[in-house]
Amino acid sequence: MDKSKYSQLKSKAIKLRKKGLSYGEIKKEINVSKSTLSYWLKTIPLTPEQRERLYTNSILNMARGAQSQRERRKREIEKILKESGQEIQLPLSFETYRLIGAFLYWAEGRKTDGFEIVNSDPHFILFMVRWFEKIFKVSPQNLTAYLNIYHQQNEIEMKHFWSQLTGIPLKNFRKSFVKPLNKGYKKNNLYYGTIKVRVSKGTDMRYRVFGWIKTVLKNIAPEVELTQKKWKSLKEIPRPANISENLIAPLAQLVEQATLNRKVCRFKSCAGH
Repeated sequence: MDKSKYSQLKSKAIKLRKKGLSYGEIKKEINVSKSTLSYWLKTIPLTPEQRERLYTNSILNMARGAQSQRERRKREIEKILKESGQEIQLPLSFETYRLIGAFLYWAEGRKTDGFEIVNSDPHFILFMVRWFEKIFKVSPQNLTAYLNIYHQQNEIEMKHFWSQLTGIPLKNFRKSFVKPLNKGYKKNNLYYGTIKVRVSKGTDMRYRVFGWIKTVLKNIAPEVELTQKKWKSLKEIPRPANISENLIAPLAQLVEQATLNRKVCRFKSCAGH
């Protein structure tokens, strides 16, 4: 850049700065880097009003920047959801549908003693109720339901909600578990509570589900078994006894007293010598 143009740009930058413009605003007027502007203008004073304006604009820009980032991320997520949705071909094949339900059951269903699922997500519950019907020919009319709700929730309304959603008759809802109000429970509550849906006489059905899962996983089963065998010592760690909190303090006192008695006995024994 020749000296004449350099001087002209610097002079213009100084005039704009004296008007109270920020480096960013000046840069839009003249094509000069912010580092150069900083070098030229660091000694140019600003009035209190100009400083207040630049400070306010800076705060607004930061706020707009954060909002802009949120909006941009929102659009990115919407795009991902749209594109991923196009990767799924509907309607699902029977085999795909069967395995989706099987693995959902593996994740959220009861592993022993019966055939039941527990969850608070209405989408999950309705999918599994429909799955029971399509895969095992078990109608919602033959399902049994149990609610787990908080004391402040309306049990009757909860039952009507889940009955309307799933098609399980109200008469098939058994006694609900209502969590009492005390320090041992969370005060925040799930909107619809938690529901357990049980298939009567479904033990053989559960074994069929596990058979499907085992077949799908058979290629990785040897690797899992080999690793488990190598680390079998982890399963040999003794479990702690389940002791009631009410007994912890008395037991601690007994242990302390026994330790004190042994010390007294040793002292007397030594004194006797």
